[in-house]
Amino acid sequence: MKINPYLNFAGNCRQAFEFYAACLDLEPVIMGVTETPVAEHFPADCQHYVMHAQIDNGEGLTLMGCDAPAEMYERPAGSSVAIQADTIAEAERIFAALSEGGNITMPIAETFWSQRFGSFVDKFGISWMVNGPAPLGAEPECA
Repeated sequence: MKINPYLNFAGNCRQAFEFYAACLDLEPVIMGVTETPVAEHFPADCQHYVMHAQIDNGEGLTLMGCDAPAEMYERPAGSSVAIQADTIAEAERIFAALSEGGNITMPIAETFWSQRFGSFVDKFGISWMVNGPAPLGAEPECA
C-alpha cells in the first residue's frame, strides 16, 4: 500500500507541477481536460484545467494533483507536503528551490530532530516541510 498527497488547485495546477518537477529534477505527467473524453462537459473557461498531474521519483515520492472547479475549490489548510532529504545539501537545495516566491514560515536550520528542517507555503498556496538527515549519532528509538 502507498499513500500519496493529492493537491487541488484553482486553475494553476499545470504551472505548479511544472515548477515542482523542475525543483525536484523530475518529469511531470500532466493530463489536461482537453486531452480527456470528458472535455465537452467542462465550461469554456475551464478547458485549460488539469485533470491529473503527477510527479514520481521512483523511490516513494509521488505527488498528484488537479484543478478543482471554482465552486469546489478550497484553499489547502491543516496539512503539509513533507520531503525527507538524504543529505544537508539536498535539503537546502530543495528548500531554496521550492520556497522561491513563497512565504517561509521556518527558515531551514539545524534542529534537535534533524540536521536541517524548514517549512514554507509555496507560491501556489501549498504548505511544505523539508527535513534533512537525523542528527549525527542519533539512534532511532523503538517502543
